[in-house]
Amino acid sequence: MAERLDVPRGRSRGIGSFLRLNPDAVGKFAEGIARFLGTGRFLAVQTIIVVLWIGLNVFAVRLRWDPYPFILLNLAFSTQAAYAAPLILLAQNRQADRDRVQSEEDRARAASTRADTEYLARELASLRVAVGELATRDFIRGELGRLTEGQDAEKREKKDKKRRDPVG
Repeated sequence: MAERLDVPRGRSRGIGSFLRLNPDAVGKFAEGIARFLGTGRFLAVQTIIVVLWIGLNVFAVRLRWDPYPFILLNLAFSTQAAYAAPLILLAQNRQADRDRVQSEEDRARAASTRADTEYLARELASLRVAVGELATRDFIRGELGRLTEGQDAEKREKKDKKRRDPVG
């Protein structure tokens, strides 16, 4: 039967639907593993396990729990490396994505700050121009001094005139 284009497909029950994982959940899990693998605690525990393993294989020959000495240990290390490397890369990719988003936000914030600073510089320049057109303190003092000198001179003239013309 031919597939119709006007009818939605049903959910497939194949392996593709089984492997659909939440990328954030997988990423958080990978970051947790990567953080744990990068600790001193992990290195100490791993060292203790390896020393015990070697000690049991060398000194407890009767147990024979690893019939081919150190091959099982080698397999354990290979398995650990096979899983650790992709998990660490996934964690690094998530960190790179976060860093990229953060740098974009920083660039936007810097552009906004630059625009605000330029606006404030223009406002400050216009205020300086406006203040330059205002009378300064020295100018006002000089004008007031000139006016008071002029008034003092008028008063002196009136007094001199009254003295000269006592009748007036």
